[in-house]
Amino acid sequence: MGKKRQVKKQEKEEENYMVKNGSILMEELMSSGNGKCNPIRCFSAKQLRTATNNFQSHCKDFFGGNFFRAVLDNRSVLIKISTGSLPTAEMACRDIAISSRMSSHSRVLKLLGCCLELPVPALVYEDAEVVQLNGIGGIGYDPSNKVSPTPSSFSWKIRVRIGKDIAHALTYLHTAFSRSIIHCHVKATSVFLDKDLVPKLSDFSYSISIPEGETRVQSDRVMGTLGYIAPEYFKTLFVTEKSDVYGIGVLLLVLLTGKSFFVKQEADAVDIRIWVQQKSWDQTVDLKILEEVRQMDEEQQLQFHSQLQAFLNLALSCAREEEENRPLMIDVAKELDRIHRTSSSAAAPP
Repeated sequence: MGKKRQVKKQEKEEENYMVKNGSILMEELMSSGNGKCNPIRCFSAKQLRTATNNFQSHCKDFFGGNFFRAVLDNRSVLIKISTGSLPTAEMACRDIAISSRMSSHSRVLKLLGCCLELPVPALVYEDAEVVQLNGIGGIGYDPSNKVSPTPSSFSWKIRVRIGKDIAHALTYLHTAFSRSIIHCHVKATSVFLDKDLVPKLSDFSYSISIPEGETRVQSDRVMGTLGYIAPEYFKTLFVTEKSDVYGIGVLLLVLLTGKSFFVKQEADAVDIRIWVQQKSWDQTVDLKILEEVRQMDEEQQLQFHSQLQAFLNLALSCAREEEENRPLMIDVAKELDRIHRTSSSAAAPP
């Protein structure tokens, strides 16, 4: 009898969460645009518990969320479950709302559905054998074999492609909807890579919509990852498209150097932007890339040096202190397109 009461109590709680979170999700859909989104499925808490052995076999813990690799309806999926103080129900619903609108983009981690019957809604993603991009530029933890390759595991062409594709996804986020949406959490670990190392942008839980006719919006508090947050956001709480440009500038520096966004230097940690500007280019470029250079003939080396310098210049221009001096995201994407095209003739195959 006690077990039946417990089951009834759980079912009632799940029903209450469904009503509460459904209301929050509807508000998020309306606030981020016109309320339209790509169709997604609503899974029950029971389905998720069954698929994950009651949330016991997790793939990876990171930043307040658990990713579970599981099977739902004979399909491999990734299930994101919150276990910490972040994200909140509101943030998770925002992630669902914006992910559902962005899922048609080929460089976004595809959202298949969600579960609103939990205190913080869960997100269910397509699993294309993805792994998370490591915070220091390499591939992150691989749940299939529990191996974390070294940070310097990418060829030059792969690194440029990652930057290019994420810039295009952010350009779409900024321009494709009636209200510009700012990601506000651009960083290495917001990027996943599929089995072919094609990047997928994720985590829209920090995103903010800019009102129509405006170019900026003020947040109630600073949120994000230290090192990737634009200076003006810290100082004024105002967010613009240039806030994401700053974030991708830091990401490009991480890809170029193979370092973290804070570089260890003796007993201190130095901002990667400062560290790069204190060194010559051959001291900052990742050794894996320098090895590629040494395998080229003299003409290819000259071309390669030109690409590296262009990539570095772009990264530093994106990460300038003054937001008015940063390029627009669409121009960042165009320049990375150009660098990627020229890299095909100079760099060795990945």
